[in-house]
Amino acid sequence: MYNEKNFPEKALVFLGFAFIPLLAFFLVKVLPFLMGVIMTFTNWDGISTSIEFKGLENYVEAFKDQEFWHSLWITTKYVFLCIVLTNVLAFSLALLVTSGMKGQNFFRLGFFTPNLIGGIILGFIWQFVFSRVIVYVGKDLGWDIFSQSWLADQDKAFWTLVIVGVWQTSGYMMLIYIAGLTGISSSLIEAATIDGASKWKALTRIKIPLMIPAFTISVFLTLQRSFMVYDTNLSLTGGGPYRSTEFIAMHIYNEAFLNQNYGPGQAKAFVFFIIVAIIAITQVRVMKKLEVNS
Repeated sequence: MYNEKNFPEKALVFLGFAFIPLLAFFLVKVLPFLMGVIMTFTNWDGISTSIEFKGLENYVEAFKDQEFWHSLWITTKYVFLCIVLTNVLAFSLALLVTSGMKGQNFFRLGFFTPNLIGGIILGFIWQFVFSRVIVYVGKDLGWDIFSQSWLADQDKAFWTLVIVGVWQTSGYMMLIYIAGLTGISSSLIEAATIDGASKWKALTRIKIPLMIPAFTISVFLTLQRSFMVYDTNLSLTGGGPYRSTEFIAMHIYNEAFLNQNYGPGQAKAFVFFIIVAIIAITQVRVMKKLEVNS
């Protein structure tokens, strides 16, 4: 029951523990977001002291920009491939390192390590691999597909980003799946085995349905990471060749900061935010329904 006498004490506790983090969150996240939304209705270039109100002109310009939609399209393809490949690989690795194999803790560490490498460094490492190592091996073995750098090919450069993205993220998602697998009661698996269920049936009928919460989290995190990728895109391909791998985050950054079109850039960023928010909310709602049904 609410007690007015305890209110000052509770308010003091709130100020002591929650006020500072909430203030920091407001100043770092909420306030810049609101300022960015306001900026979408202006013509500010980041330098001029005079700001004019343009209404919805920046949004109209964003929707008419074919480069914006091209970047959004290739980003969407990248996100779809990363979600599928990352989670299939991560779940497979989780099954492998929870199977009781020798040295499974060592393999867990090895598979997780790529996630600890920063995107910029990761991009430069793989740039060397794709430009030098793979090309050298391809020429030495006579494999035409690897005899030239994929980074110089408009079609293959996209796949280098997919490979690096999956390689970096799979280890992190593997940990989530490991937590889900270890949380399944062994008595359920033993009962299924006694009833004659094969390993495949135990996996598809027991483990996977009980793993829906882990799938929900992993798919959401993969979706969020893939849509927001910038550092690897910058250091690995730089958006090239001929802007064929310029993902949406890089396109918005170039529009706002390199071209100094803050209004149109912020309008594109806000449209992008709405699209990602709708997709993420839809994904969580759909998978939550599957979780309840399972």
